[in-house]
Amino acid sequence: MAPLVVALVLCAAFANASWNALLRGGADRFWSMTVMCAVSAATALPFLLLLPAPAQACWGLIALSATLQVGYCVFLVRAYEHGGLAQVYPIARGTAPLLVTVGAAVVAGERLPPAALAGVALVSLGIMALAFGRARMAARPTLLAAATGGFIAAYTVTDGVGARLSQHPTSYAAWLFVAQGFGMIAVYLATRRRLALPRNRELVRALVGGVLGVASYGVAIWALTVAPMGQVSALRETSILFAAVLGALFLKEKVTVERAGAAAMIAAGAVVLAAG
Repeated sequence: MAPLVVALVLCAAFANASWNALLRGGADRFWSMTVMCAVSAATALPFLLLLPAPAQACWGLIALSATLQVGYCVFLVRAYEHGGLAQVYPIARGTAPLLVTVGAAVVAGERLPPAALAGVALVSLGIMALAFGRARMAARPTLLAAATGGFIAAYTVTDGVGARLSQHPTSYAAWLFVAQGFGMIAVYLATRRRLALPRNRELVRALVGGVLGVASYGVAIWALTVAPMGQVSALRETSILFAAVLGALFLKEKVTVERAGAAAMIAAGAVVLAAG
């Protein structure tokens, strides 16, 4: 992968870990996630006027991806209600690269060379080891986190194809953020009837998280148009390294020898991917 792509995707990984830590630390995660999505939509709205519309061929994929991302948000919130950042996040993110690699091969005909496949495998196995190297997590949050990983893989492949068809990846991303934001608000209102905003510190967390979400996934969508989907997904999921640090520093989650070894495996996979 080109050095610029690697550097930007790693920055996106840090942003992704940061907004997940903000979400996990919130008191009402469903509310926080909805406000984050609303902020992402508001941030993207001006770009709808400034950028040309994406090609007609990708509009259905924007709608599909927005639906999948709302599902992802709901399942992630539910998983965090029953499990910690140090376990839910690795399972959700660790399942995605392998699924994206398979999905990209089936949908887009992408075939990664052996070295890149090894890098994807190292990242995925290292991430999963972070989750299962500690005391066993209950079945419910494990299943919710695994389902979240399925949503991540599905929308990543959808966006990889859609952004390439769009002719304007930035415009594609802007429309996607707006569609997802309104979709998430609709789900929240259908569930709780009313979206209140004045929550002081919680509101600040959600506002920052929404901006980080736009930056993180906006870069990822661009990267999907210039590099293989499986490699981008695996490199992006090195965000778990940042999440482990943030969890230890701010959420008081313990770092063990086993977790350090798993982190080393992820780092090795990232080096292999970057070299490829």
